[in-house]
Parts: sequence; C-alpha cells; structure tokens
Amino acid sequence: MREAANLISDDGWVREAQRIESPNCDNRPNTPVSLIVIHAISLPPAQFGSEDIVRLFTNTLDPEAHPYFSEIHKLRVSAHFLIRREGTLTQLVSCQKRAWHAGKSCWKGRERCNDFSLGIELEGCDDTPFEEAQYLSLIALIKLLCEYFPIEAVVGHSDIAPERKTDPGPFFDWLRLDGLGRK
Repeated sequence: MREAANLISDDGWVREAQRIESPNCDNRPNTPVSLIVIHAISLPPAQFGSEDIVRLFTNTLDPEAHPYFSEIHKLRVSAHFLIRREGTLTQLVSCQKRAWHAGKSCWKGRERCNDFSLGIELEGCDDTPFEEAQYLSLIALIKLLCEYFPIEAVVGHSDIAPERKTDPGPFFDWLRLDGLGRK
C-alpha cells in the first residue's frame, strides 16, 4: 500500500499515466472500488492508432470523420484508463470518480457495476490479438490498483453484460492475469 500511495495521487490519478480528463463521470456512491472491468475498443472499428477513442471519451468525436461515428458521437462514455497498442497508459477519469464505462451491468448479483468498478480499455477488437506491450502495461496497472483498492475480481465487459458485450473478446489471454484477481 505504501508504494501504491506514492504512485496514485490522493485525488485518484496514476502519476505515470498521461492525463486527459473526460467529462463522462460523476461522484461514486459511498461504496468501495472492488472490481476491475477490462474492455476493448477501436475507432474506427478494427483500426488502431488514431485519437478517435480519446475524442469519443471527451465528447469531441467528429460525426462526419467516419460513417460509424455518426451513430456513436452522442454517446457519453469513458473508462478510467486506456492502454494503446504500444502499451501507453492514459487516464481519463480519476479512480475516485464513477466513469461511465459498463452501462447496464451486473456482477455476482450487484447491478450498476460503474458504482464499484474501475474500467480499463485496451485498444483492440474481437478479431485481433492484443500486443505484448499492452499486457505488460495492463498487468502493472492491475497490480498497482490491487495494492490501492480492495479489488475482489478482474472481469471482462462480457462477464458483466453478457447479453450486450463481447469484449475484451476471444483473443484476450486471461491466463496472463493468473493470480491478479480473475474470478
């Protein structure tokens, strides 16, 4: 806990992450963070390397830049963290805040997973393996968060919203997270 306290500020920001603040968050109810939810996203779909994910999470996505964007540009969503293909870590929402990443969700009978979870987006999609650099960054982040918060489980978006979501998808290697809270 002592090491984590040096790496996460009192207001919930990981010091080593690039900080780009999303407005798509609010105050958490008085409940401890106990769940980590792993997502996957690519914008445009199945394309990597643009700033469009950050634009979506900061409500600045141009609906005319790609046909798909006209469908999603009004969404108000964001995860706490984004891990790019090369492993770069960006934090968009303080860990102390409720990011709007899970939507309608349930974990072990508890609904509204946003209330008690941290969301981590990996730049990726269902039909492409993730990069080694992403796993290294993800594992380091999960270890840090587990030191700082009473994390009970690490799950996929598909675990908490199975009727709606498939991410992080079939190419995500859950064995890489052995011993890190996967339930």
